[in-house]
This record gives sequence, structure tokens and C-alpha cells, in this order.
Amino acid sequence: MVMLAEVEEAEFRFVAESVEISTVTMSKQASILEEAGLIHVRKGYAGKRPRTWLSLTSAGRESLGSYLHALRSIVGRLPG
Repeated sequence: MVMLAEVEEAEFRFVAESVEISTVTMSKQASILEEAGLIHVRKGYAGKRPRTWLSLTSAGRESLGSYLHALRSIVGRLPG
């Protein structure tokens, strides 16, 4: 989800390759996140080739923000 935070949407294969997981695994994760209402999956074409794009929903952005805030709180409490 972090990859989607800085863009309006990202192509499915680009996300899968960037996080170094198979397209099968990415598809399963995208389905879970979409069912949870955290991402939106849009299918279409780029020329004659079918493509899938992913984008964060408002709930996804909110959830990601809460998660990152919690991580920052944990890191801030680590002995340094």
C-alpha cells in the first residue's frame, strides 16, 4: 500500500515487480485489500493489451496513515 500512497494509481505488474513478489501472490493480496475496501482495482486496456491498475481508497489512505503513525511511535520508543 505504501507504493500507492504517492501516486494516483499504479500498474499492477509494476507494483508486483517493485515489491518482488509473483503476480499470483500480488493478485491474492490485491483481492484481500480490495475486499477490505483499502484499494480500488481498475481493469482496462493500454492499446490492445489488458492492464490492471491499483489505487488507494480514502479508507486505505487513512489506514496506512494510522499504521505508519503506530510504527513511528514504536521506533521512537526504542533505546538508541
